[in-house]
Amino acid sequence: MTTKSVLDRATTTTELDGVSADIGLLIIRVVFGALLVAHGTQKLFGWFWGFGWDANAAMFDGMGYNPGKFFGTLAGLSEIAGGALLALGLLTPLAGAIVLGTMINAINTTWGPGLFGQGGWETPLLFAVVGTGFAFTGAGRFSLDHGRPWQRQGFVVGAAMVVLGVVAAVVTLIFKWVL
Repeated sequence: MTTKSVLDRATTTTELDGVSADIGLLIIRVVFGALLVAHGTQKLFGWFWGFGWDANAAMFDGMGYNPGKFFGTLAGLSEIAGGALLALGLLTPLAGAIVLGTMINAINTTWGPGLFGQGGWETPLLFAVVGTGFAFTGAGRFSLDHGRPWQRQGFVVGAAMVVLGVVAAVVTLIFKWVL
């Protein structure tokens, strides 16, 4: 039996093949978005075994993001908004930009231990990459964006959202260093 014949038998053709990528995007969007929302609620409300707003503000002060209440709230709200928009598939490229900008700052704060070190920047990098991917691909067919006048995706939109996310992150980092 040749490799080609094995692969031919493993391939199916059904009317659902046209939505396979959309189902994959839906699964990734909902799980990833929910995890990001959970991270934001940990920061702001102490949900899911988080520290809550006061401890989060103190942590942001300690990382040099002063005032910590402002920057900690901004981070939590960005995670909640970006995650919720992605999970819903609403304004998806903008949600990708929100996630990217937030995660660039998370990478900045976790740079010291390295990529894989204890408390390193592996997770923020992964989150940034997923958010950036959605900025280019859009949310897929099973989303609130699908078929709406505001639905956007593609190279130009993705590139614009990457620029927006990077600019927002750099502005936040400048304020961190100046304040």
